[in-house]
Amino acid sequence: MSAIDLNSDLGEGAGHDAEIMPFVTSANVACGGHAGDERTMRATIELAMRHGVAVGAHPGYPDRTNFGRVAMDMDPLALIEEVAAQIRAVREAAARLGAPVRHVKAHGALYNQAERDERVAATIAAGIFDDARNADLVVFAPPGSAMLDAARAMDLRVAREGFVDRAYEADGTLRSRRLAGAVHADPAVAAAQAVSIARERRVRAFDGSYLALDADTLCLHGDTPGAPAVAAAVREALERAGVTVRAPR
Repeated sequence: MSAIDLNSDLGEGAGHDAEIMPFVTSANVACGGHAGDERTMRATIELAMRHGVAVGAHPGYPDRTNFGRVAMDMDPLALIEEVAAQIRAVREAAARLGAPVRHVKAHGALYNQAERDERVAATIAAGIFDDARNADLVVFAPPGSAMLDAARAMDLRVAREGFVDRAYEADGTLRSRRLAGAVHADPAVAAAQAVSIARERRVRAFDGSYLALDADTLCLHGDTPGAPAVAAAVREALERAGVTVRAPR
């Protein structure tokens, strides 16, 4: 029987975390960069604990105006400290509640840059590795990405990530949010994509071609229109297809 994790970016102020959390197995908690603060981190972690969901840090560029979805030209040392500080913020909030932090996933433009840019990927990995306690974190990153390679180079554990609510281009990158058809808000479409990745290890690109895609975790965005319905449909479809949904071990 196949197994896969289902993660979601939460604590970002979308307003329906409580509706999404019962369907996922990992929560990527916004930690003060693109969104979130001490109060929202605590609330999100408490919610995850109630549902037995693994807690992770979701660091992004410190740019709330653009929700971390616009690349910033940061000095590498400054970015290392920014990533490290955001992970520390989630760790401290989780420690006060008695919850472990199990994974880390970059957000938005930072995540997208690290897919192809070796320098940015190495900087993020250094930010994660900044604290020896982070050596146990699982790094979520796209298959075959620079981020995956950078994490492995520092002996960090990794989980290859696919997306259920985003369209893929033929080159394997996510379709830009500026273009039509970039987001799968239809629960049936997202559910079909989830099963295709989990069972068939492939995904249909925007141009109709199929791409090989080996994933250990699937993401659905907390701010996707109708996200709770998408989460419910994806979880049901995976389980109906015989896929065990669980956090990375």
